[in-house]
Amino acid sequence: MLIDTRQVNERQAVIAGVCIIGAGVAGITIARELEKKGIDTCLLESGGLEADAATRDLCRGQALAFDYQFADGCRTRFLGGSSNCWGGWCRPLDAWDFLKKSWVPHSGWPFGLDVLTPFYQRTHALLELGPDNFDPAFWQAAIGRADVRRIPFSSGRVRDTISQFSTPVRFGKRYRSELKAARHVRVFLHANVTQIVPERDGNRIAHVKVQTLSGCRMTVSARLFVLATGGIENARLLLASNDIESAGVGNRHGLVGRFFMDHPRFLSASVQFAPGWSRNKLYDIKYNYMNSAVAAHGVHIASQFALTPATLAQEQLLNARLCFCSTFPGEGSAGAQALFRCKQALLKKEQPGFHWPRELQTMLREPINTLAYGLTRLCHPRALIKDVGFQVIVEPAPDPDSRVSLSPDARDALGMPRVQVDWRLNDLVRRTADRSLQIVAEELRMNGVAEVRLAPKIEGGVWPASFEKEGTWHHMGTTRMHDSPKQGVVDRDCKVHGLANLYVAGSSVFPTAGANFPTITIAALALRLAEHLQRQFDGLGISLNEKEPSAVQEEDTLQNAITVSLGTPGLPAF
Repeated sequence: MLIDTRQVNERQAVIAGVCIIGAGVAGITIARELEKKGIDTCLLESGGLEADAATRDLCRGQALAFDYQFADGCRTRFLGGSSNCWGGWCRPLDAWDFLKKSWVPHSGWPFGLDVLTPFYQRTHALLELGPDNFDPAFWQAAIGRADVRRIPFSSGRVRDTISQFSTPVRFGKRYRSELKAARHVRVFLHANVTQIVPERDGNRIAHVKVQTLSGCRMTVSARLFVLATGGIENARLLLASNDIESAGVGNRHGLVGRFFMDHPRFLSASVQFAPGWSRNKLYDIKYNYMNSAVAAHGVHIASQFALTPATLAQEQLLNARLCFCSTFPGEGSAGAQALFRCKQALLKKEQPGFHWPRELQTMLREPINTLAYGLTRLCHPRALIKDVGFQVIVEPAPDPDSRVSLSPDARDALGMPRVQVDWRLNDLVRRTADRSLQIVAEELRMNGVAEVRLAPKIEGGVWPASFEKEGTWHHMGTTRMHDSPKQGVVDRDCKVHGLANLYVAGSSVFPTAGANFPTITIAALALRLAEHLQRQFDGLGISLNEKEPSAVQEEDTLQNAITVSLGTPGLPAF
């Protein structure tokens, strides 16, 4: 059932078996699994069915270390969460990413890849991916094209890796009808949680406070709670819930908000291909992204370069992913940027401040740049390529001083403290970027593929001008997982240390991030957490289809509320 919280009776008290805060990839995935098991679930979403400016503003805050852009465009606050703006890249973390490394402080997960493997397999149906196979040889053979072939790395220092593309699945649209028809899941839209309220002894969560931007308020009580609002908002809500615990819920050891991570991303170097390699599409992001030529088994794929685990250990580096990135005529110009924004608008991607007339005027002022860029993106003529470099994505190092905190004075429209984000990247991240580029360049030259002209080193210098101030939109680590409450906010089951009934879902629990894209791991962890929640109900001996009288009465009231909203002009017809 979908419910407009703005139409719920004032001071309503909702009761559920499980309360999930946040209806993004993690929240919707868990809700779908609990629906299948007949567990009464309340799913709270801050936004509605589409983006709106007032709700978007709740994400804004202040960047501290540099002009880090972490709000507009990088997160979407309506049904589906960040799945509304992701590009569909999917690759599980490597087995190496779960291990503790002696040269990386605070590294390692409480378990290995084997624990998540069965859940990674299940994400393929959820995310609409192809076969559960990431072997480059498998995909080269399946595609069977001369212009989609692997580079032969002979020394064992470099490997090529495969990513698959989700369509991409927009969870709020793809699973909306399912949620609307759900018998055991109630989805409250425009429902902003402003406080997580523990019981007086501080060992359990009693309820959460909910408020709409229009001023309606209600509370939700549940046996189990799941916080799934993203890598920044998870920390923000825990820290802001400080009425009983002055430092915030789950923050007895001062770890909530610390270890914030994003993947630094930038362009670097210049590549001159040897004859026969310049038209290969497999490794160039401008040619392999959603390209029907680089597809098989009903799914698009792409390949990136990475150093082998032996090389990483020998060099004592973090992980990194590199791919070629062609530069098209007109790229970077105002006309090209306006054309790209128009394309994003046609794909219904949220773009704060987008205005069709203004974008069209910009393109008309730069017709040559706009046409050159558009035609090159559409037709891919290699003769017009200006240059080829690398796009580099580096694993961030866990750093307790890289953190999300609360502003001491700025508040949003709900009265909640806005966030401050201090994203830090240490010398190991910089050295990893430099050495990864250098080693891949050496391997390309040794194997007769290309000559590479490297840019000045980053370690000891500055990040290049191409460094993305919005990172890669991967907000991670702020409620990190560890078996010890002195080193992590949640345990290996994603339960907050010291609280019997509060769990956290999403990339905020990642202790280390690897260099892969996090969505598939978020989904795998959500499927694993859903199984754990079901076991908690089984262990309590609760009848999954039997509600308490107060909960039954509450659902009758809420059904009346949605009936009213459906018949009121100007309100969304769910």
